[in-house]
Amino acid sequence: MKRLLDAGKIVNTHGVRGELRIIPWCDSAEFLLGFKNLYIDGKPVRVSASRVHKSNLLIKLEGIDDINSALLLKNQIVQIDRTEANLPAGTYFIEDMIGLRVLDDMTGDEIGRVTEVLKMPANDIYVVKGEREYMIPAVKAFVIETNVGGGYLRVKMQKGLAVDED
Repeated sequence: MKRLLDAGKIVNTHGVRGELRIIPWCDSAEFLLGFKNLYIDGKPVRVSASRVHKSNLLIKLEGIDDINSALLLKNQIVQIDRTEANLPAGTYFIEDMIGLRVLDDMTGDEIGRVTEVLKMPANDIYVVKGEREYMIPAVKAFVIETNVGGGYLRVKMQKGLAVDED
């Protein structure tokens, strides 16, 4: 597993004192508030202040004190160190879900692998590709076990989960 995970993109400056606007690539900008360090090009940068504004993250980095310095960071990808993230029990990084084998709980057969996680209003959807393509809601009624370390999900298969199913 990669230690540094992409967490968002610096899309602009904010004001003239070096603040940066980041569009988060995680569940919410609030998640990023707890990080004292972010990483740009694999190098740590210290966060001196951060706040949420209109679902974006506004941050002030140490050593970036004016708009000209901030503009140099525009379009950069910011990363977090996974060891500094305090994920609630039962939640996982999307990156860790991609590639997991998906097993039918009843038969034990592998039905495919997670190729994508769709963020939907009610819940996430796991896109699983094997001989067929499935869209499996990431809820307890369908996902029986998530074992990232073991490399698999056990799911309860039901009619209607296959994309091409009538």
